[in-house]
Amino acid sequence: MAKPAVEFVADGNNLYLIYRPMDDDSWVHDRFARGVPLDIKGTFHLTVADLAKSQTKRNLDDFSEEEREVRFVVATAKGKYFVFKPAIVEVTVPVLVARDAAPTWKWFSAESKVSVLKLLADLRPSRIVIGGEAPDAIPITEYERLVAQFPTRYELKRYVQSRLSVVFRELSDAKVDAETTLRKYVAKRVTAKAQDLIQPFREQEVSKYEFLHMKLTTMLVDAEGYSELQWQDQILDIVRLLYPKYIAAFTSASIKDTTTGGRRQIDILLVDANGNIDVIEIKKPFEAKIVTETTYRDNHVPHRELAGTVTQVEKYLFHLNRWGTAGEETLTKRYQDKLPTGLNIRIVNPCGLIIMGRDNDLTERQRADFEIFRRQNKNLVDVITYDDLLRRLERMLSQLKAGR
Repeated sequence: MAKPAVEFVADGNNLYLIYRPMDDDSWVHDRFARGVPLDIKGTFHLTVADLAKSQTKRNLDDFSEEEREVRFVVATAKGKYFVFKPAIVEVTVPVLVARDAAPTWKWFSAESKVSVLKLLADLRPSRIVIGGEAPDAIPITEYERLVAQFPTRYELKRYVQSRLSVVFRELSDAKVDAETTLRKYVAKRVTAKAQDLIQPFREQEVSKYEFLHMKLTTMLVDAEGYSELQWQDQILDIVRLLYPKYIAAFTSASIKDTTTGGRRQIDILLVDANGNIDVIEIKKPFEAKIVTETTYRDNHVPHRELAGTVTQVEKYLFHLNRWGTAGEETLTKRYQDKLPTGLNIRIVNPCGLIIMGRDNDLTERQRADFEIFRRQNKNLVDVITYDDLLRRLERMLSQLKAGR
């Protein structure tokens, strides 16, 4: 089997680059004699000073054709790593390779004589460490996967075509969508995996949701032991942990009744990270079912408490929308010391959220009629039962514990 044109060999405290020209190597030595350096694959800048001692003085007649190769010292040992000579790789950061690694030229040179090391150094790391046990070392398998992502000549050709095709297809009857072809090709080549951002917090998240599930279950068993205000405060905390979009909640929020000119008082006003507001009503669970047990024209209709609360929230939303810019200014001024600096409250199609009732004891027909009622009002008011909250907590726990 033919030997590669460029090969790395570790021997003692040195890492050698062995270069085997296609013909003989006399032209390399002639080049050095004239003081001209040798560039290999656009990555390694070599001079006569880098030649191994055994080759600084050599008579070509003493070597057979197969032995005609040029050996350079490109890195020296320091601890468990070989450290490349900066002048050879021409990068401004240290480059280290583990002494037990087996590097190939593909680790350092991409197609079209592009230096991988120079491109990585342009990203300004403190150093580039390949393999070994150093804290900042890139595992060899990951480094090889990274190098494999460098574009091929085919990919570069497709990239140029995609840039041209955007305009050319509008000016001609060209049928090939080069941009789509490029995307499909790149998607097949890219093997990088997204970092699992959840994993470091998974244990804490499981503990949080287990606590919330236990707390809500306990509260539902002893609902009568809480006042209406205490119940609202506790459920509001659970809701905000389940729906982290909301950064603030204001109770007993007074708004203008745009019909009579008087005032109305919203139980709880929610504010999200963009300053948009929503309205939430939290009611203690009642013994009666959330829809009637009897039917009206063959339908289980909403319990009076539920229908009344939906109407109440819809009126709040009606007045908020009519209050408009004046309302935004009033609410922002009122709550500015309780909001992040510079955040203004915005009234842009606010939605309502109602938490009340249980659905664990509904029949299939009752459940179906309740779902129809919920979805009819969902564009304005979302109705959530306490069993919905329990199911949400249980399913989030199931996903987290399964590592999904």
